[in-house]
Amino acid sequence: MVAMKESNRMKVVMDSNKAAFGCWQMAPGSNISRTLARTGVDFVVVDCEHGNIDDASMHEAVPAVASCGVSPIVRIPDNQGWMVKRALDSGAHGVLVPLLYTVEDAKKLVRSAKFPPQGQRGFGSPFPHERFDPSLGATDYLKQANEAILTIVQIETKEALENVDAIAAVPGIDVLFVGPFDLGNNIGHPILDGTMHENLVAAIDKVLQAANSAGKKAGIFCTNGQQAQNFADKGFHMISAATDIHVLAGGVMQALAIAKKTGPAPKQQGYGS
Repeated sequence: MVAMKESNRMKVVMDSNKAAFGCWQMAPGSNISRTLARTGVDFVVVDCEHGNIDDASMHEAVPAVASCGVSPIVRIPDNQGWMVKRALDSGAHGVLVPLLYTVEDAKKLVRSAKFPPQGQRGFGSPFPHERFDPSLGATDYLKQANEAILTIVQIETKEALENVDAIAAVPGIDVLFVGPFDLGNNIGHPILDGTMHENLVAAIDKVLQAANSAGKKAGIFCTNGQQAQNFADKGFHMISAATDIHVLAGGVMQALAIAKKTGPAPKQQGYGS
């Protein structure tokens, strides 16, 4: 029998002191999930916050990603216990939670994500254990889930940035994940025309430092591969390098630009280079 944490590809990669690279799924469909998971990524974030993915679509995406040996990470819309439960009961290898503000928010998330005695999560779904390995049973999942599943908080508010060291120190929080667009908006320095203000750059560095100081991991959302490489070189551990909708549109625009001889394809919204 394989231990659950050994089947969590993203966790294994990060624990080996390497950067885990992944992508974002915003469009529903298990075929899209499998297509993304077969690209060489370590994880796919199934986006139930801003993506067009409802509960049923999430329950299809998670096993599709997991069947490819890749970690499905579910981003829920809000820090609510029932949303955490639904994501983890679908078999997610980690839950990503947006718009935290305080240490208490982080503690609330841990309580929702962990079985007793560490938390308050209810037990009963017949689905999640096989999303790690077919040899695992429900009892194995109950015993190993608290250690194997990743609890990821987004640092994207002014308040969370101010409290980042205390949030990083909360037991059970595994990854601090930067949402650059919302973080920039919330500290008064939005990303405009693809340019990051130096104060936003400093804020992102602060999150990385807080994670490292607490012995946790740091993640970030990127809009292209060069950004992903730059943040990997900085020492980030969980890096999203592409988003399905943006890649789809960009690929078609590039093909049309070549076909019509109209020059380079229009640059899509993003930041940096």
